[in-house]
Parts: sequence; C-alpha cells; structure tokens
Amino acid sequence: MSDALDVSLRLVKAQTALVRRFDSRLGALYGVSLADFLVLLHLGRAEGGRMRRVDLAGALGLTASGVTRGLAPLERIGLVERETDARDARVAYAALTDAGRERLAHALKAAEQVAADVFAAPEWVDGDLGELGGLLARLGATGLPEDHAPEA
Repeated sequence: MSDALDVSLRLVKAQTALVRRFDSRLGALYGVSLADFLVLLHLGRAEGGRMRRVDLAGALGLTASGVTRGLAPLERIGLVERETDARDARVAYAALTDAGRERLAHALKAAEQVAADVFAAPEWVDGDLGELGGLLARLGATGLPEDHAPEA
C-alpha cells in the first residue's frame, strides 16, 4: 500500500472519529449534530446572522439541495428561518433565529470542550496544533468561518 493511500485512510478514520465525538456531545446536550452545529456557526458568524443559501452551501462544501435538506430540520425546530430578499424574490436567505443564537452559544461551549479533550496533553504538545493546521490547510481544509458578526 502506498504512503499516500495509507495517510488518506488515516485521515478518513480520524475524521469519522471526530464527527462521532462531536455528534455524541452536541446531540446529547443540545439535540444538534456536528453538521447542524456547522450551519449554526456559519450563520452566527455571518453579517446580520444570515447568509444567502447558495453562499452557505459553498461555505459548507455542499450542493444547494444538500444545504436545503440540512436546513429543513433546523427550520422545523425554530433555530433557523427562511428569508427572502426584498429586491429579488429569487434570492433566499437562511437566518439564525433568537433560539438559534442561544442554542449556538451553548453548543459552541460544548464543541470547544470536545476539541480541547481531543487535543489534550500528553498526546499533543506545543506546536502540534499549528503544524497539523498548516498541513490540513495544504489539503484545502479551512477552520472556523470568518467572524462578521457585530461585537456584542
């Protein structure tokens, strides 16, 4: 087996384990999956707490229909709402509701704790996270969405 395939399969397994940990904690405490949390996080950091659905799809690496399927349960439980553009009815926004902002704030604390647990010493030492982040960036990975939300 080639080194490239071996490392690729290790990344896939690590990603699966991370998703499982985040899903377990976020689901148990707040009833959202990691995928839901990522939607809420992107909306929470967007200007005005809303994004065009097509832009949200791009930010999440999903298709337009994929983001629509992902938003539906969040809309049903009142964390996200659909908004239309007053100037162009063809443009649809996904907007965080007040309940969504509150759920995001709590879920963010839980996600921070999961991440801290995953990268705790002694397995991880100073500099490891920066190095890993740089390597993942070379693969095209991105981290936290840029924060455009106004300061509280």
